[in-house]
Amino acid sequence: MNRFIEAETIRLVDHNGEMVGVIPLERGLELADEVGLDLVEVSPHAEPPVCKLLDYGKFKYEAQKKASEARKRQKTIDVKEIKLRPTIDENDYQVKMRSIERFIDDGDKVKVTMRFRGREMVHQEIGIEVLMRVRDDLGERAKVEQMPKLEGRQMTMVMSPK
Repeated sequence: MNRFIEAETIRLVDHNGEMVGVIPLERGLELADEVGLDLVEVSPHAEPPVCKLLDYGKFKYEAQKKASEARKRQKTIDVKEIKLRPTIDENDYQVKMRSIERFIDDGDKVKVTMRFRGREMVHQEIGIEVLMRVRDDLGERAKVEQMPKLEGRQMTMVMSPK
């Protein structure tokens, strides 16, 4: 801005947003002093660079305010985890499903973990059946982001909202 602009000629836009044209840098600084505003380089890579007459402090404040507002509005996506067992009872399954549905409706991803203990490792197909049942019950609400994958004594599946 102002004296830190290195170009010799600039394309000037006045404080009303109207194009003044290509003028020497010194003339642009004189116009800025006359109006009592700053000469700010808005597009330094253009040929010649585009400069605008504006109140730099106010411009910086509004840009900061916009960035703050954008941060407030953005939604962070959390990954919630639900742990199941291959021998889960029907009532317990329904309770877990209500939790998964609530997480999906809130816009969060859900990591469904099937834990195998002892001899249950021999019958992994039972765990896969339970995970596929979860997938089918959430058919319209969620999509499978990661299919069931065995990691040690755990099988995990990640689902996200559609």
